[in-house]
Amino acid sequence: MGDMAAVIPIDLKGRRAFVAGVADDGGFGFAIAKSLSEAGASVCVGTWPPALGIFETLLRRGKIDEARKMPDGSLLNFERVYPIDAAYDTLDDVPEAVRENKRYSGRGDFTIAGCAAQLLKDFGDKPLDIVVHSLANGPEVHLDLLETSRAGYLAAVSVSAYSMVSMVRRFAPLMRAGGSFLSLTYLASERVIPGYGGGMNSAKAALESDTRVLAFQAGRKYGVRINTISAGPYASRAASVTGIIDDVIEYYAKNAPLTEKLEPLEVANVATFLSSPLASGITGTTVFVDKGYHAMGKGL
Repeated sequence: MGDMAAVIPIDLKGRRAFVAGVADDGGFGFAIAKSLSEAGASVCVGTWPPALGIFETLLRRGKIDEARKMPDGSLLNFERVYPIDAAYDTLDDVPEAVRENKRYSGRGDFTIAGCAAQLLKDFGDKPLDIVVHSLANGPEVHLDLLETSRAGYLAAVSVSAYSMVSMVRRFAPLMRAGGSFLSLTYLASERVIPGYGGGMNSAKAALESDTRVLAFQAGRKYGVRINTISAGPYASRAASVTGIIDDVIEYYAKNAPLTEKLEPLEVANVATFLSSPLASGITGTTVFVDKGYHAMGKGL
């Protein structure tokens, strides 16, 4: 945060964050978890069950210790790592084949409601202050929208957008006063990005629209704030499945007002600000962290 840190510190001591969608040290989710922790929050993360075993092994064997290094030399420690599959709200929704799959069995209740119940069990009444939704999946993201099947489209919207509705519904009652929800979106919600397919553009548009409606409804009902960050392109493991990410990064570098490539820390610092009392007046908003690219109407 440069020199500003000394003047207006972001202090999240005594607050607990839950970051859903962390499975390695490479994406925005991990960077946000680390930034929240640097500001003093205790951080729990949620990981997709099929990826959880690998993530636990990375942590146990010290393979991501370098990425976990904090400014004071200590290591980022997750208070808890929970299994969460955002495609399912309750165990009744989970098909038997999934429940019996070896990557899921023995993980307990990995649904959104199950995760909320486990947080209550582990930490007692009102355990949360901050929830970050860093989840997206479009099984047909490599296909043009024109070629996307109904099942692929609905799967993209289910995991990438409806899961936020489900999480607000189940996590908002767990939050202390001044709670904050945050998700991650992308400019494809409102502009055409060739190659970003499978209905993911629609999922991000739904996520942004829902951010506004949920901000109103959950704001009135629970007093929480709900925002989304529209991040510029970054070559995370998840983004690489689109097959276009490197071209998009290159294009942004040529055409955005600021030509340096986006770093996860830049998104993470804004996420930490939005999750803090300093942003108490901001809700229902899409905040662009994309080097200004969204402002451009024509490339150079």
